[in-house]
Amino acid sequence: MKSTVEEIRERFDNDIERFSDLQAGQSTTIDSPLCLDLISQAAMEATPGARSLLDIGCGAGNYTLKLLQRFEDADATLIDLSRPMLSRAEQRVGQATAGRVTTLQADIREAELGGVRYDVVVAASVLHHLRNDGEWSAVCAKVFASLRPGGSFWIFDLVSHDEPAVQSMMMRRYGEHLTAQRDEAYRDEVFDYIEKGDTPVPVMTMMDHLRSAGFVGVEILHKHNCFAALGAVVPGGPKSGNRNAPNRGFE
Repeated sequence: MKSTVEEIRERFDNDIERFSDLQAGQSTTIDSPLCLDLISQAAMEATPGARSLLDIGCGAGNYTLKLLQRFEDADATLIDLSRPMLSRAEQRVGQATAGRVTTLQADIREAELGGVRYDVVVAASVLHHLRNDGEWSAVCAKVFASLRPGGSFWIFDLVSHDEPAVQSMMMRRYGEHLTAQRDEAYRDEVFDYIEKGDTPVPVMTMMDHLRSAGFVGVEILHKHNCFAALGAVVPGGPKSGNRNAPNRGFE
């Protein structure tokens, strides 16, 4: 049995400090600071002039803070299961932008995003909690519907591999990384959480779901071991690669 939403919320309620370091990123991931920078720069290049940001599973707000270095004084909407995480993120983000900061305590599977309103959406280390293809399809469709033409969606997350031998190798190497960070007990703690709480999918499966939802320009920004950063764009914008797509009501 995988962890329930309530169990995941309780864990993050008690783990705020680990998610509050913009320089180190989330310590259990690989290349977190690099991917933080890659995603913020890719968002700026793909969606110049973005004024409205959405951070799904925002944690303590690191990704929004990094985006605000590129999109000065943009509005930011923060979604997270954990109220303490949201409070920390709201405090940090509110100090970094003159724009409007909105928080929503919710599971993205249940959250109402409203109509077309965002320019950039990010989801970092959160979509591995989706449990099946149906949830992936629904979330990608929901995000697509919330983005303006030319808007972009960026993901950083744990991924799995289709070939069992490769999956075993990657997890073994990840275990070596965790042991080097601290010790074998730390490795075992992280692996136990992954077994109970996470349902990662291959990066190609993520890309398929993005394309099925209607995104174009689906790109892998970085993959190292069992972590990947990727993103995609909504058709209709000047840089989407599909200038003949419907403008969905926007000029």
